[in-house]
Amino acid sequence: MHIARWDLDKTYLRTDFDSLRDLVRTALERPDQKRTNPGASTLLREMVRSGIRVHILSGSPEQMRRRLEDKLRLDGITWDSFTLKPNLQNLLRLRFRAMRDQLGYKLLALLSSRAALADGAEADAQSHETLFGDDAEADAYVYSLYADFLAGRIDEDLLARVLARGRVYADVVEATMDVARTIEHADVVERIFIHLEGQTPPDDFRSYGPRVVPFYNYLQPAFALQEDGRLSAAGVLRVAVELVTEHRFDGDALARSYQDLARRGHLRGTGVEALDAALDGLLSQGGAPASEELGAMTARLPAMAEGARSTWRETKGELPDYEHMVEGHNARRRR
Repeated sequence: MHIARWDLDKTYLRTDFDSLRDLVRTALERPDQKRTNPGASTLLREMVRSGIRVHILSGSPEQMRRRLEDKLRLDGITWDSFTLKPNLQNLLRLRFRAMRDQLGYKLLALLSSRAALADGAEADAQSHETLFGDDAEADAYVYSLYADFLAGRIDEDLLARVLARGRVYADVVEATMDVARTIEHADVVERIFIHLEGQTPPDDFRSYGPRVVPFYNYLQPAFALQEDGRLSAAGVLRVAVELVTEHRFDGDALARSYQDLARRGHLRGTGVEALDAALDGLLSQGGAPASEELGAMTARLPAMAEGARSTWRETKGELPDYEHMVEGHNARRRR
């Protein structure tokens, strides 16, 4: 079993919450008014089709559950778990830091979900994971911390110091450490995809190592997931078709999406032949939407794949200095 953990706001959904007016508008939007980031719904459906189990973890308040679930159903998305933030409870308890905190909230939720796998089959306890977040909050930091703790690269003492320096409430620290002590350590997080919704320069994430993959559009993680064996070549093409038919991408723009990721060392250059064969299969069945643009893309990819093989970086890197980085980990707080 493979698990995909997805954030919603600014990752899956095109959400504005930089002001009180934005927050109110977002809360009042009907499900059919909520906008999905280009290619995100197609990629998520293709991941489910490939047998990946989806766990959603969002900082949106619990009161928005019904509208968010209805939106996902409209998009044809199925999921295994859906965790939202108890912000009303935080407000009533005057826990104002917790309303903005992502470190304590998300790390505890991630570890609790992981620990729950141990109650199932042995194969579940060893399940690998792919994580999706964005550059608006602390996703790259929290996901990397979670991944390195699971892998045993961080011990419990360091984790406790990080939570303390991150000003996480004491009861949340205690709950997090209780769950952390039950974790079966394994190096299971394969990739951490960060949607550059705020146009943060990709180099800003280099301190996390090559496991963190900043991306501009959802065709880019589709390319990487296909190389990882987590997504079919036909699924990649369906994401590309959405970008062409609904968002005006042409063949060159599709190919440049591959080239950008390859230049930054996130592609091995191993999936191109399968993409070409998948397109031939679609054409043999009587054609496909955007076939001209898909053909232009696949024609350019072999040369780009050669470059990818020379720039590929293994997803293991040096351990980030989490204790030093914790005070500046939340991009939205800094802004």
